[in-house]
Amino acid sequence: MTELFLSAFVTLFVVIDPPGCAPIYAGLVKGATARQAATMAARACAIALAILVVFALFGEDLLGALHIELNSFRIAGGIMLFVIAMDMVFEKRTQRREERAEKVRHTPEVEDVSVFPMAMPMIAGPGSIATVMLLTARAKGTEETLVVLAALGAVMLLTLVALAAAGPLMRVLGTRVEAVITRLLGVLLAALAAQYVIDGVKAVLTAT
Repeated sequence: MTELFLSAFVTLFVVIDPPGCAPIYAGLVKGATARQAATMAARACAIALAILVVFALFGEDLLGALHIELNSFRIAGGIMLFVIAMDMVFEKRTQRREERAEKVRHTPEVEDVSVFPMAMPMIAGPGSIATVMLLTARAKGTEETLVVLAALGAVMLLTLVALAAAGPLMRVLGTRVEAVITRLLGVLLAALAAQYVIDGVKAVLTAT
């Protein structure tokens, strides 16, 4: 169970990327008070967690309703995660997040950024939704599913801490350190994504 928790935790941490979300959030809440920023961070994490838990528990039923085989989703999810990994390695993911944040920042009527863009699509985006569905699909029984959800909860707690401490964290780390961390996480995610595709292809070949 410990191995499953660590595997799920690392995978979700890499995909959700709390260190990468922190500087974007810091820029979005620049005009807010510390209390307002902390409140929006908590709300964003709570909403994102609710979205991911729903997909974790009912995502497989949704696939069944759409007549999509789980192995097909494994392969597609792996490819999607690999694309995200390449974006992280070449810093395109951060650039897109910053562009999205800039649009919100220049929209006067948008004040609360907890739902958009923080909860969705920055935290609970296509990559994290696909990942949590893949992890719960691989879990055997209720106990392993709860372990995956516990790992998700731990990652979301770290995300909350990262967002709440976004301002001071950015002053300590700096942009260069953040870029190095993002690229290292991208390489790790690429390997995990490749494993998802391999598992899916193996299952298809075994079935036939």
